[in-house]
Amino acid sequence: MIIVMVEMAMQEKMIVEGQESKINELIGKMTLEEKVGQLTQIVPSLYGAFEEIITKLVEGEISYQEFQAMEKNYHKDEIREGILGSMGGVTGAEISNELQKIAIEESRLGIPMLFGLDVIHGYKTIFPIPLAEACSWDLDLIEKTAEISAKEASAAGIHWTYAPMVDITRDPRWGRIAEGAGEDTYLGSLIGAARVKGFQGDDLSGSQRILACAKHFAAYGGAVGGRDYNTVDMSLQTLHEVYLPPFEAAAKAGVGTFMSAFNDLNGIPCTVNSYLLTDVLREQLGFKGFVVSDANSIAEVVVHGESVDRKEASKKALLAGLEMDMSHGTYQQDLPEQIKNGDIPIDVLDEAVRRVLRVKFHLGLFDNPYRTNKDMEEKTLLAPEHVEVAREMAQRSIVLLKNEDNILPLKKNLKKIAVVGPLADNQKEMLGTWAITGDPEEVVTVLSGIQSAVDKDTVVVYSKGCEVIGNENMDFDAAVQLANESDVIVAVVGESADMSGEASSRMDLNLPGRQEDLLKALHQTGKPVVVVLINGRPLTIPWAAENVSAIVEAWQLGTQSGNAIGDVLFGDYNPSGKLVATFPYSVGQVPIYYNHPKTGRPAGKIKFTSKYIDGPSQPLYPFGYGLSYTTFEYDNLHISSSEVTKEGKVTVNIELKNTGDRAGEEIVQLYISDVVASRVRPVKELKGFKKVALQTGESKTVRFEIEIKSLGFYNVAMDYIIEPGLFKVFVGPNSKEGLEGEFTLVGN
Repeated sequence: MIIVMVEMAMQEKMIVEGQESKINELIGKMTLEEKVGQLTQIVPSLYGAFEEIITKLVEGEISYQEFQAMEKNYHKDEIREGILGSMGGVTGAEISNELQKIAIEESRLGIPMLFGLDVIHGYKTIFPIPLAEACSWDLDLIEKTAEISAKEASAAGIHWTYAPMVDITRDPRWGRIAEGAGEDTYLGSLIGAARVKGFQGDDLSGSQRILACAKHFAAYGGAVGGRDYNTVDMSLQTLHEVYLPPFEAAAKAGVGTFMSAFNDLNGIPCTVNSYLLTDVLREQLGFKGFVVSDANSIAEVVVHGESVDRKEASKKALLAGLEMDMSHGTYQQDLPEQIKNGDIPIDVLDEAVRRVLRVKFHLGLFDNPYRTNKDMEEKTLLAPEHVEVAREMAQRSIVLLKNEDNILPLKKNLKKIAVVGPLADNQKEMLGTWAITGDPEEVVTVLSGIQSAVDKDTVVVYSKGCEVIGNENMDFDAAVQLANESDVIVAVVGESADMSGEASSRMDLNLPGRQEDLLKALHQTGKPVVVVLINGRPLTIPWAAENVSAIVEAWQLGTQSGNAIGDVLFGDYNPSGKLVATFPYSVGQVPIYYNHPKTGRPAGKIKFTSKYIDGPSQPLYPFGYGLSYTTFEYDNLHISSSEVTKEGKVTVNIELKNTGDRAGEEIVQLYISDVVASRVRPVKELKGFKKVALQTGESKTVRFEIEIKSLGFYNVAMDYIIEPGLFKVFVGPNSKEGLEGEFTLVGN
């Protein structure tokens, strides 16, 4: 089997000769217990029901401030004894420095602690959920939000984030789609690399940078049934062509850590999967950092039925290439005896310790263990320039799905606007999943954003109408009455934050609760209804798509949600976002994605083709889709040559013109289809995109260069090959529309 090797110069930077000798010297001085301690991460213990309290925190039943105020055991004795190398959930400059001082000044060898936290889309300044950010297709801005997240987290004593999540997913039932970049491998790879660069920068030892973690390795997004933690079963070709490239891109960008996935892959739990952790990650990708388990996943190998007990699972995990045990002390309890009796070679343990220490040196913790202080923390969190970027990112993340008769943007001088819906005046749900350090009090609601955007004489009235879920507190009559008195209705509906993210899979993708009934009641007034969607995944909204006047996909946009939505609704910002995940017409279509393999009987008019008898085969909104307040014309597709060799290159040009009445930005997308190949290939694949800003009436030539090496695939023997033949080229505003051309790749 031949696998393509990639350049890993950033990984090689982690190997520094002087540091390696210091690492080896330290390892030579360490006791067995100290070595295992470096492979151990735990969280502060709460005096009480820890799991229950954490669940309440994640689900928003208690605030982060309430959680911080609870009395905790920070395991200071273990740090002092040198048998604990990392902690998760330690936040705040004062406590992190206090614990670090114990490690540096009171432990025998003075090895610094490594503090980690889920900083997924912001620390205090909360940015849009990653799925929303991806809809901006703006790599520079995505890198910038990760950089700001790193600044704030590092100021609060954090060294390491468990991000980015680079799992590709084609199933919106899976709640963790909110944490990634959607369904496309090419775009997901670029976004993953941008986030790594934003977190880590060029010099990871800088005091305002944090260690990134590419997760979940691997194929976690392919969970059967879209059910979190479920099994994954796929061909090696699909694994290597679809699910692994974003991890490769993260490694190439210099990511310092990987996190193993909860799932099994083709029958082997990823936690103990030596093919993934050693053959692919170390040997093929040249990864030099360390791998951390997901929480308690080593012990869960026993539940998988792959190991008889935790001791066997710990042995298999370490031998497979998993260096650090997250949060449950499995290594600490189960490794020492096996190493003493020779079941695990000491060299394997030493190499694992070496990788962890290497990352700590790379972070600069040995030279600068106290990277922040209380004053720096207070000055950095929610800095005005951070909040400004949050607003810009939120603007660019919004996708305009429908705009009948150009009802949007709304006029600022309307007499009366009815704002209706359970998410219109809600701060907490705007933060989205995994924003536990965010403060809801800092969030601008949609209602507030609208009130700030309109003229002073415009009256804005509000009615909740119903809850997100359930039948409680319904008051359609009040909402309808306000709607009848108003010029336009802005209905803010969708999901609560805890309905997406980890352990939040859904088997029904409709608007939850009675929200669609609320929309129908508002529609019956005859007034224009503008729907603003607040959600963490694609939803099935065919009734709304057919009946309401406009649909604004606003996702969960974080701290500046309301201001950004107001900017778009009233035309201060012309929306430019494009979908990175397909919107199904019905959950029965799932999984549905644009780059599906060709079938011998594609959907057609006759019965015996690949389609449904009770609904459409096409999605409601395709990948890459998104409208603007202006219009763009695509013309004059030109391909540099009708024939090209593997050593040559292909350039594709099109003319793009702004034919509307306002300035705007278009995301021009290039797709390729391999017409005939020795393995069935996708109907088309994204291979390039350009963001182009145009004034009214302005035209620009948009140029793409196609990399010939990107046209290959893995054959049945798992050799990466580039076959000659005909390739079709598509350039357009989304994965369904655009200009078409072709070229032929010649040679052997």
